[in-house]
Amino acid sequence: MAKVEVSMPKMGESITEGTVIEWIKKPGDVVELDEALLEIGTDKVDTEVPSPAAGILTEIRVEAGDTVDVGTIIAVIDTDVNATVSSGAAPAAPVSQAAVAPTPAPALPPVAVSAPVASTEAAPSVSASSGTSIDVLMPKMGESIMEGTVLTWHKKVGDAIELDETLLEIATDKVDTEVPSPAAGFVQAILIPEGETVDVGTKIAVIGSSVDAIASQPASSAPAAPSAPAAPSAPVAASPAAAQPAISVPAGVVGGDGGPIPRVGPAGEFYSPLVRAIAEKEGVSLSELASLSGSGRDGRINKGDVVAYLGRRGSAPSPVAASPAAPAPVARAAATLEPTPVAVGPNGRTEIIKMDRMRQIIAEHMVRSKSTSAHVTSFAEIDVTNLVKLREGSKDAFFKKEGIKLTYTPFFVFAAVEALKEHPILNASVQGNEIHVRKDYHIGIAVAIGKTGLVAPVIRDAGQKNVNGMAHAAADLAERARSKQLMPDQLQGGTFTVTNVGSLGSIMGTPIINQPQVGILATGAIKKRPVVIEDERYGDTIAIRSMMYVSLSYDHRIVDGAMASSFLRKYVDVMESFGPTGDI
Repeated sequence: MAKVEVSMPKMGESITEGTVIEWIKKPGDVVELDEALLEIGTDKVDTEVPSPAAGILTEIRVEAGDTVDVGTIIAVIDTDVNATVSSGAAPAAPVSQAAVAPTPAPALPPVAVSAPVASTEAAPSVSASSGTSIDVLMPKMGESIMEGTVLTWHKKVGDAIELDETLLEIATDKVDTEVPSPAAGFVQAILIPEGETVDVGTKIAVIGSSVDAIASQPASSAPAAPSAPAAPSAPVAASPAAAQPAISVPAGVVGGDGGPIPRVGPAGEFYSPLVRAIAEKEGVSLSELASLSGSGRDGRINKGDVVAYLGRRGSAPSPVAASPAAPAPVARAAATLEPTPVAVGPNGRTEIIKMDRMRQIIAEHMVRSKSTSAHVTSFAEIDVTNLVKLREGSKDAFFKKEGIKLTYTPFFVFAAVEALKEHPILNASVQGNEIHVRKDYHIGIAVAIGKTGLVAPVIRDAGQKNVNGMAHAAADLAERARSKQLMPDQLQGGTFTVTNVGSLGSIMGTPIINQPQVGILATGAIKKRPVVIEDERYGDTIAIRSMMYVSLSYDHRIVDGAMASSFLRKYVDVMESFGPTGDI
């Protein structure tokens, strides 16, 4: 049998412990993947903890009311395939891999891919001869990133894989990146299909030291033989979704009101455990769910869709429930409610583009940042003539010696760190009523990824680097970002951000703070223009100088205008201190 340990999750950067408020499940209960297992509380939030796997809850190690450290093992789930057979169906007879292969996959919803579904419903058991197995979790790709989408699996169940060899490609609102294998061995299970979005920390695959453990997987892929009480659900079996294994639809549910909601609807719609729980609690029927237009990936209905429907439900009649014996009309209704117009309005001159998931999450994060921090932006002007001369005179020799191009970014970051050292409040974060001032300077640098958006990898320990060190760190991060090779720890833990909007042609900008930071600096384009120069001997003269604007957006909850102006003054002084010649 295979056992999955459930640990006390980390609910925030400063959270070190959690309290078990209530166990929603008890030992011996069958749990589904992502089904609520317990409720925990911290000093910041109370939340439900989803099950990391499907199986039987065999052990509870921390009682309700107890407080334990983050990472403490609080429960154990047995994912043995034989333990997760529903009470209404007999255990499936073992079948060969060839017998499973013909299962028609194209007509199924994204979750209903044969191997992932089998793994999701019951992870393949690991025999004693299979050696150790390692869980692969959805990585955290940034401090504010809470979920990720599986784009492509580079390996399939049964494939051999080397340490650090690419296992899959994932996407967040900040970055698309490849995820390396944490160990060498064989892919024993793929738990999340392509296109599925899951929370950070969710178990997505299992790597084992032996291929032997995979032998039990075909048995979990076999459709369960229905028992006598399940016979009336024949209409569901006639739909494409019903051909999938491990999907148990109680008799009389399809099209009915007030009954349990199946995992897959009559037209192949997938309903997550959270959506089903809300629908069943609020008395939303399957036919009502089928009539909704989902805003999730591939039109999937998510929690927000159900909550929004409940909000307007009182003023709109509920859809008429279809007869259990005739699910086809429901499927047609669901299809007609999801038009995909590309242009509307007079003469068809208005194009409508539906936001993809990445853009939706970016929008949510930007709005959340504006609602969290009281944004104020201050500006300064810098004479960077000497810096331009220094770079122009050094870039060729620098490239020959260091093997990388000398850009302005390392100078911008170096000056920012020097200003932060004298204004540490801008290297802080707000946690409730506390201000957490960071002693380390981890500077995020915004990198443009084509025309799809920006990502902000972090130069760690920037306070210990000179301009040369900054140049190497920035070049490495920029290359990794554009080639999708960034590692999770290179996208989190930033204490301040510098974005070079000038590289995109802007002379200035008012960037939005990257939560939970309290400041972000935007450097504008360097332009030559006539300016007044004050000279002790010659008085005021007009000269052609290389000038740039810099802006600082800051959180007015803890940073006031005087502090921001002082920071910018120091930044200007450092930038203007670079001589036309000198060492880098």
